[in-house]
Amino acid sequence: MHQIYFSLFRQSILLLLAAQFYNFSIYIYAFLIRLASFFNPKAAQMIDGRKGIFEKLKADFANNNKPVAWFHCASLGEFEQGRPIIEAFSNQYPDYLILLTFFSPSGYEIRKNYDKAHVISYLPFDTFENASQFISIVKPKIAVFVKYEFWYNYLSLLKKNNVPSFLISANFRENQIFFKNYGGFFRKIIHSFSHIFVQNKSSEKLLQSIDYENITVGGDTRFDRVFDLSKSSKSLPIIEKFKSNKPLFVFGSAWAADFDFLLPIFNNEQFDIQVVIAPHEINHSEISDWKSKLSDKSIKYSELNNKNLENTDSKFLFIDNIGMLSSIYKYADYVWIGGSFGKGLHNILEAATFGNPIFFGNKNYEKFQEAVELCKLGGAFSFENKEDFHQKFSELYNNSKYLESTSEISKNFVKNNIGATDKIMKLINLTLFTTK
Repeated sequence: MHQIYFSLFRQSILLLLAAQFYNFSIYIYAFLIRLASFFNPKAAQMIDGRKGIFEKLKADFANNNKPVAWFHCASLGEFEQGRPIIEAFSNQYPDYLILLTFFSPSGYEIRKNYDKAHVISYLPFDTFENASQFISIVKPKIAVFVKYEFWYNYLSLLKKNNVPSFLISANFRENQIFFKNYGGFFRKIIHSFSHIFVQNKSSEKLLQSIDYENITVGGDTRFDRVFDLSKSSKSLPIIEKFKSNKPLFVFGSAWAADFDFLLPIFNNEQFDIQVVIAPHEINHSEISDWKSKLSDKSIKYSELNNKNLENTDSKFLFIDNIGMLSSIYKYADYVWIGGSFGKGLHNILEAATFGNPIFFGNKNYEKFQEAVELCKLGGAFSFENKEDFHQKFSELYNNSKYLESTSEISKNFVKNNIGATDKIMKLINLTLFTTK
């Protein structure tokens, strides 16, 4: 019996020390971000966006008499996953005030005027003091975190205050710290969630291995989002005219490494195609550099209108704005998605929903379940070398039946995976009903 008490005491001390170390690391992280802000624009946005944040929140919630639903996304990609839930919640619970928070500027700066949320804010760094003040001001009745957000202090306080908290569209891997023998503190974070919706059975099994049971295999809400986008996509007459009845190759979320990989295809005269290039970030000097490497004429979207497009014979069109790429995909015949040669593959589902064969590099894509699955089905293809890509592109370019069947695989892949939003909302509805 004494051994059991000693073991429990020892475990409590270790968790307490881990919590103290966690808080210390958050302070160090915030300090490093502040240092980086002097020379890094993104870090500067993170610091500037959090200045006076509690005063702003107090003003936003000063006269609020509505229940609050808090949705948190790390960045823009997670927002797109959370968006179907936010909008479904907004439609079903119009009497709730919706708070949307972001950790990263790439989410906040682009979606700070999102009309389905009443208050949009950066999330203060996860110290105990910040989390306590935030929750005391906001007083959420429900909290929804998207995919990869594991903040110890926020989640612990939500649990302590009996606020239902959900993690949606989560995807776990065996090499994550939660499943290591030294990951006890981080397993405690997992156990702070009221319920976790995972994308697949393997994630469910991993959570079960650490004795977490409140799990639903709910799929990925991005399928719902992109399917809805495909039904409401904008018509783009300029893109349609630029395509000019030729096959259209769309290079989405373009990075320099991807551009260099694709350059031999772009400059190959045997392929009579039109090419749209949408950079991951709008950098005019980089666009100028890329234009100089192309063997045929190119033009930027900002230089075009319906009138002068008729007088251009450009083969390449650079998209130098943000927000239209998802609608451009519906005009595509082939799509390359960038990022896998760098930090990680960008969203392939926006292209897949329109029935496009999808190409990308063979690095840094394995953690994206949709990319792995679509490759297995034959709707997407990853490449290590330019010769293999040239061969595969030639096969699709010269065989219309093969191209058509590949396109159908991509389109059906999205259709067969919609429905995650309904699964999540059913449990949210039940939770809110039983907690009234």
